[in-house]
Amino acid sequence: MPIYKVRLKFKREIAAETMAFYFEKPQEFAYKAGQSADCTLINPAETDAEGDTRALSLASAPYESDLMLATRMRDTAFKRILKTMEPGTELALDAPHGSFTLHNNVSIPAVFLTGGIGITPVRSIVLQAMHDRVPHRILVFYSNKRPEDAAFLGELMKSRETNPNYTFIGTMTQMKESSREWHGETGFISKAMLLKFIDDLTLPIYYIDGPPAMVNAMREILSAAGVDDDNIRTEEFSGY
Repeated sequence: MPIYKVRLKFKREIAAETMAFYFEKPQEFAYKAGQSADCTLINPAETDAEGDTRALSLASAPYESDLMLATRMRDTAFKRILKTMEPGTELALDAPHGSFTLHNNVSIPAVFLTGGIGITPVRSIVLQAMHDRVPHRILVFYSNKRPEDAAFLGELMKSRETNPNYTFIGTMTQMKESSREWHGETGFISKAMLLKFIDDLTLPIYYIDGPPAMVNAMREILSAAGVDDDNIRTEEFSGY
């Protein structure tokens, strides 16, 4: 399996306790929107029991010139090293992997149910779909506690302006803790919320990713609504 060394260009905070890291993309590095790669620190100054490698979604779309990784910043050796990396520092990536990618049948809507840092592969898929002008109907339901916690929120909302086939539904569950205005949905993603935007819940293919508890809750809602298991694709984000 190929190992690629990628050099950090810059980093920035994109939400509360959430950072994006932008790397130079090797010319031969090819991936599908929604895929992940194992990322390994090279000769880190410290390590711990969780190790020097993490599987992280590629938040950048394949057409973009940089490789972008985004993650919540926990207090682990891996995250501490990542947070303090200087431009020019190298990281090792293995070959991209994963099947959390947009289906081919353009007549079937794609519905993404995601929360928190689970938005990373969804950003890649949505931006690539916009770039390629795919005719899929795409709906993104994105749940966070507050707008301050929602990575890529403005970018995903703005994308509605350029593609009539794309619908973005943000929802916040703890607006009492927020200092920002919010005019979107509130509360957890529910069957009632889905039905506000989807006439027949059994028709789309669903992509669920986020914390395990959220993934399980969304799957239960869809199964109870009669959605076939073959039309539900999941990816859990835990221990990242």
